[in-house]
Amino acid sequence: MTEKTASKYLINLQSQFTLDSPVLQSAVKVFHELDQFEYDLGLLTDEQTTAVQTSWWPIVSIIGGNSGAKENFLARHLNVELPHAHKMTVLTYNQQGNQSILPGSALDVDYRYPFYHISHKIDQLQKNEGQRINSYLELKTLQSECLKGKLVIDIPKLIHSSNPEVTTLLNAYSVQQSDLVLVFCDLFSSNSELLKQFVSILVEHQETNKIIYIFDDLTSDLSYWQKKLAEWNLKIGQFIPLSQLENINSSEAMLFEQRLSDAKHRRAYRVLHVLENKINDVDDVVFNEIRNAIYVWKERSTFSTLIILGFIAMVGVFAEVEMGLFALLLDPIVGTAFLLALTAFMVPTHVTFCKLQAKVMINSLNKRQKELQLLENLAHLFEQNLTFKYMMLPTMEPVGWNKKTKAQLALLRDKVKDLVQNLNDNFSLYNTTLSQPVRAKSPVNNPSATTVTPATPHDVTVYAGQSLDIDTVQSAQSQHPAETLQPQTAQTPPPRQSALMQKILKK
Repeated sequence: MTEKTASKYLINLQSQFTLDSPVLQSAVKVFHELDQFEYDLGLLTDEQTTAVQTSWWPIVSIIGGNSGAKENFLARHLNVELPHAHKMTVLTYNQQGNQSILPGSALDVDYRYPFYHISHKIDQLQKNEGQRINSYLELKTLQSECLKGKLVIDIPKLIHSSNPEVTTLLNAYSVQQSDLVLVFCDLFSSNSELLKQFVSILVEHQETNKIIYIFDDLTSDLSYWQKKLAEWNLKIGQFIPLSQLENINSSEAMLFEQRLSDAKHRRAYRVLHVLENKINDVDDVVFNEIRNAIYVWKERSTFSTLIILGFIAMVGVFAEVEMGLFALLLDPIVGTAFLLALTAFMVPTHVTFCKLQAKVMINSLNKRQKELQLLENLAHLFEQNLTFKYMMLPTMEPVGWNKKTKAQLALLRDKVKDLVQNLNDNFSLYNTTLSQPVRAKSPVNNPSATTVTPATPHDVTVYAGQSLDIDTVQSAQSQHPAETLQPQTAQTPPPRQSALMQKILKK
């Protein structure tokens, strides 16, 4: 097994999350293990990595209507004046003082940002429309401290679009990739077709708990907007009054800042979810596509061979009618020679048909890879099955899919589950340890009686932010030898020792 070189992207990610997120730092290692696994199968090259399937930075999408509330909010929040966005604009931090506007192709080719390879999805929707990516997207760099460590997608107004289908695709992609979506309620004052499409996107994601509705409480109250959005079937989401966001000391403003801060935690879950999906896709997508290709390849090759055999059989029937060929074939010498000659002819013929059909399947797999937006080279894995043994035997399982491969994938899945549990431990009440060992209350009346001592709040004190395990308990016992950790179970008297055992213990 050749050791795969770690991608430069993974190295940069690991250094980025050394202090920011230990869980994501560990996720980088699992991504590299997955890369090594696919590299051994021939699915990836030495420089490729599966970690480019999603952006590793928190993403906040924001959209508004005609009132200009969204623009005023962005200007106040980012402390930078921004013109009205006519394209889908990604805002990112830049140390330079001047603003820079880069074309949409900068987003399409850079896997660090959202909309990576979005032109391929546009081409699938409308052929050759992906070449006009600069008409739909742009990247803007700003010197704003609020943009450090996050990306903001500024979605333009849903009034008019030269290509509504592509606009809807980009809107859906933005909401799907975002960890937080800010929707200004003045958006719902219009009744355009684009708005209806966007509402259907929000309905699909409203249970993800990442949508915040910001309304102007000076013109209408909360109940009004709740009722209005319910008419659009938007019944789940958090509402924040716009005037309260301007008061940094208000509870709503503090809650809003907390939601922005929590976007990085949602980002971590999103990355782990992508990692889990990539592991599952190895079997559910990659090998499944290879299995289907092998099935079609063998069916076509066998059918082509049967056509030749059918032609030979037909010639044999005519020969039997004219000259009694079958009686001649019953001769041991002639019959054996005929079978050998037939085998010597059909085996190379079948191999030739297999190679010809394989070229057709390789072209089909290359097209399928583009359709599925897969990084893995399906054709290369399929070519590993083009051996003489595999052509002649009726097996359908691809080369490389065995018990060892399944065990490696199961191990990677377990590692992802452990990372999710570690991430949960940052917020879970189970993540506690004893500050002092638990003291069992002694019975008052009869020390030797069998009693059950219930735990009370005065018996146990816990820390927040650490985990309770056997090593912690043993450490607590070693630090407090005089105080023994007692489980809350029935107490029994010590067993009596015989006289012989007492003599042995004395010696």
